[in-house]
Amino acid sequence: MSKLSQITPILGYTKVSDELFLGRLNAVYSGTNGNPAYPNPPIDMNAFKADIDSYSGVITEALDGSKKAISEKKKKREALTKSLRLLGRYVEIMCKNDMPTFLSSGYEAASTTRTPATPLAPAAILKVEHGNIGELLVTMKPLPRARSYDVRYAPVPAGGGAPATWTTETFASAKIAVPISGLTPGTNYAFQVRAFGKLGYTDWSETFTRVCA
Repeated sequence: MSKLSQITPILGYTKVSDELFLGRLNAVYSGTNGNPAYPNPPIDMNAFKADIDSYSGVITEALDGSKKAISEKKKKREALTKSLRLLGRYVEIMCKNDMPTFLSSGYEAASTTRTPATPLAPAAILKVEHGNIGELLVTMKPLPRARSYDVRYAPVPAGGGAPATWTTETFASAKIAVPISGLTPGTNYAFQVRAFGKLGYTDWSETFTRVCA
C-alpha cells in the first residue's frame, strides 16, 4: 500500500504582488482564528490581524512612491512572511494530513507532483562560417534544458559518404558560435552536433559541410 504524501502549505510568497499577498494573509487569518482544528496557534492572532491591517494601510501609502512608505511596507511584509511560515508549519502538523481540515486554514496546498523529465528537441547546426585561417565557426540551435553540446567534425572523404573517424569537442553553451580550429585550409569538413540533457544525449544532427578557408 502506497504512503500518502504529506500535505504541505505554500509558504513562498516573495514573487507575488502586495495585493495577492494581502489576500492570502486575510484568508489565513480568517481560516485559522477560532478554528477548533487549530486551537493553540504559535503566534498572537490579535497581533497578527493588527499587522495585516497595518500592512494594508502602508500598501496604499506606498502608491505615491514615498521611499519611507516603501521601506516600511517591505519591513512589514518580511515580518508577516515569518508569521505566515510559522503558522503554516503549525497547520501542517495539526491538519493530520486531512485535506478538508487543511484547506479550512486558508492556506494553499503545495503540489507534490513532480514534472517528469522530457527529451530534448533534436539538435541542429544553423550555420558554419569562416573564422581565422584554419578555423570555422559553428552556430548551433540553443535547446532549453540542454546541459552541454558536442560538436564532431572530420574531412569529407574524397569519394563522398560518411567520415570514418571524427574529432569531438564539447561546449557548455550554444548561445554564440563555437570555434573549431586547427583545420586544413581548402579542405571540405563535415559537422554534426548533439546535445546532452537530463535523459542523456540526443541523436547526432544532420550533417553540415563547409570548406575551410
